[in-house]
Amino acid sequence: MTTLQLISVLMAIAALFGWISARWLKLPTTIGTMFLTVVCSLFLVSIGEYAHGLRPWAIGMARQIDFERLILHGMLPLLLFAGAFLMDIESLVRERLTVAMLAVAGTVVSTFAIAALMHWTLPPIGIHASWIECMLFGALISPTDPIAVLEMLRRVGVPHRIEAQLAGESLFNDGVGVVIFVTLLDISHGGTPSAQHILISLLFSVGGGFALGIFLAWIAFNLMRQVDAFQVDVLLTLSLALGGYALAETWHLSGPLEAVAAAIALRRFNMSYPAKLIAHERVDDFWTMVDEVQNGVLFVLLGLEVLAIPFHWSLLRSGGTAIVAVLAIRLAVVALVLKSIRWMGRGQESSVLVLTWGGLHGGLSLALALALPLADGRTWILATTYIVVVFSIVLQGGSLGIFLRRFNLVKKPQRAAVPQEL
Repeated sequence: MTTLQLISVLMAIAALFGWISARWLKLPTTIGTMFLTVVCSLFLVSIGEYAHGLRPWAIGMARQIDFERLILHGMLPLLLFAGAFLMDIESLVRERLTVAMLAVAGTVVSTFAIAALMHWTLPPIGIHASWIECMLFGALISPTDPIAVLEMLRRVGVPHRIEAQLAGESLFNDGVGVVIFVTLLDISHGGTPSAQHILISLLFSVGGGFALGIFLAWIAFNLMRQVDAFQVDVLLTLSLALGGYALAETWHLSGPLEAVAAAIALRRFNMSYPAKLIAHERVDDFWTMVDEVQNGVLFVLLGLEVLAIPFHWSLLRSGGTAIVAVLAIRLAVVALVLKSIRWMGRGQESSVLVLTWGGLHGGLSLALALALPLADGRTWILATTYIVVVFSIVLQGGSLGIFLRRFNLVKKPQRAAVPQEL
């Protein structure tokens, strides 16, 4: 299958399943699309012996997609930039302490805690994983995926504070998680760096990604304010999203954090200029469209991956175990972070339950699992990650609206002002 044919099939599936989700299932587009793709993929697997050639064609198409390269080095820069650029920056600034603690301290603690729990629970179900394998799984599953979280927040009414905490954490902790994952992967391949070397590398990757993103955003902003052409503004933001990410990777900095920092900094710079100088609405509309289209295709890809993953009973049990472990650790970490913030006298509106249930996992976790060599426990990690991702997006994401209404946390829509008669 040629690249054009593959893209055409993916677009057609995304459009058809998106239409079915909106027309009949009444589900959010991404959740309905992934659910239908998984169901159809499992159906193809089950009827394989009756429909000769259909199942091999579907599996061949799924395996032809380099998912890890497509996500980490293709779609992720645009999705991260769009999510951060379209955020409510003022709310994010107000919640910066909570976001920073959840994204950094929360991710580190979660990585070690999940690794310990999986290392203890896997042997009884027949999987003997090393400590480094469990650490790698903890690193890739701990970050909440911004792609899944931001789509979910746009369709449910969450109070502004909680929305900023959940969205901000999801944008920043994926970069932290990737840095931890890459460091652990280097250690698993025979490297034995000192703790000081690891700390310096982490600070260089994270700090350098932030600094590069802000610097490039400043350049883009100064170029945008000197022209009156929305087409040029769009091209400048595109070059910032893609070029900045590529430059960060070339210099061994955190590409995800560079993309997020660049988007937030550019939005902050642009807010100081009126619409007549910078095409705010048209640029926003462009990035909204990019975000929606890529999300549709991404969740089709997530659904198709079930065809390329070998499952057996022990892996299904490890997936169920991981779901419980990830949720339990997430609950404990969120509660610990919020309690620490209140102890410091910075208590503010938040919800342990919403931050726990709303912490979705998505394409980034699966892409990192696919990046693992076979020698690093790739089979059990990949299958377990996929089960957690499907549960997270379909069940957690699909039930969040019910969850919020159950605990009376839905934002009430504001009434439109009634014009007074003269």
